[in-house]
Amino acid sequence: MQNFKPYYAVIFTSIVTKNTEGYSEMAIKMEDLAKTQSGFLGIESAREAVGITVSYWESLEAIKAWKLNSEHLIAQQKGREEWYSWYNTKICKVEHEYEFI
Repeated sequence: MQNFKPYYAVIFTSIVTKNTEGYSEMAIKMEDLAKTQSGFLGIESAREAVGITVSYWESLEAIKAWKLNSEHLIAQQKGREEWYSWYNTKICKVEHEYEFI
């Protein structure tokens, strides 16, 4: 077994409203900004009727710093006020992973 260092996944699940003006641009901006944050490891996203974005972080402290980032706070507010009819956020510790190639 390879040496594996646990990390954290933030799972953001959402349903958007009919008003999505500016949403795609903000999502791209937030992904680009997250990539510059200390402790950021990666991101995966899919959107159909329900959107799911999973971001990966080295620590809970890195997640907290991202949540409190001033530009991210603006995006969160716009999400609550305009873009989301519902969302849920889960933070999970990843202790093992495997893949099929």
